[in-house]
Amino acid sequence: MSGWQTLEIAGKAADIFEPSRPSDPARAVLFLHGHGLQTLAGNAAYTVELERLGLRAICPHGKRSWWLPVVCPEFDAELSPLGHIRSNVLPWLEATWQVKPPALAAFGVSMGGQGVLQLAYRHPNEFPVVAAISPVIDLQEWLGHGLPLDEMFVDQEAARQQTATLQVQGLNWPRHQFLACDPTDRDALPGVEKLVSKLNSSGVPFERDFTTSHGGHSWEYFNHLAPSVIQFLASGLDAEYRRVA
Repeated sequence: MSGWQTLEIAGKAADIFEPSRPSDPARAVLFLHGHGLQTLAGNAAYTVELERLGLRAICPHGKRSWWLPVVCPEFDAELSPLGHIRSNVLPWLEATWQVKPPALAAFGVSMGGQGVLQLAYRHPNEFPVVAAISPVIDLQEWLGHGLPLDEMFVDQEAARQQTATLQVQGLNWPRHQFLACDPTDRDALPGVEKLVSKLNSSGVPFERDFTTSHGGHSWEYFNHLAPSVIQFLASGLDAEYRRVA
């Protein structure tokens, strides 16, 4: 049976997609949602591309946790969202779909865009294929706005130390990395530009699109990029398969 359904993994909700003809070998996309909590479930633009390429997808629900290795009370009193992904979601993928790194690509938008960068920069061998769309990287600037971040960090400096930019490893990085941001996006563009400067100075290769404009920081823009994003992830997974074959 193909299509979207919602289930629980270790007591946490996740939306999963099964294409009518899954790729062989098995491959999957891990999607991390933004602050609006909207996943890819039922999203026509991305579902068409996943189906076309035979890619399974999993979209764990992470509340407004910013997908950090830091406990967020809104998500869980003891387990961090990144801890949940590595301790529960990855084992589920291997047991259920026989998918494990590097046959897993990570993709996210907005808050989830910086979340997949957290995964890829901290664990580049597990997540060598990553696409971050409109990632809101400078999370320290969102303290004091009544968000769960206020409970997670004592001050802006503590939050800044957890930003994705500071997790870039100069000698070990995700081999296939795509960054995209609408040039009119005031929420995400400044942080992404600082990240790009860090990547360039560190000699880290990546691909980017900071010229396509289609609605700013919105699903109108995210959906507009669906064909290019999913194709990038599929091509990266193909390259990783050839590398380890």
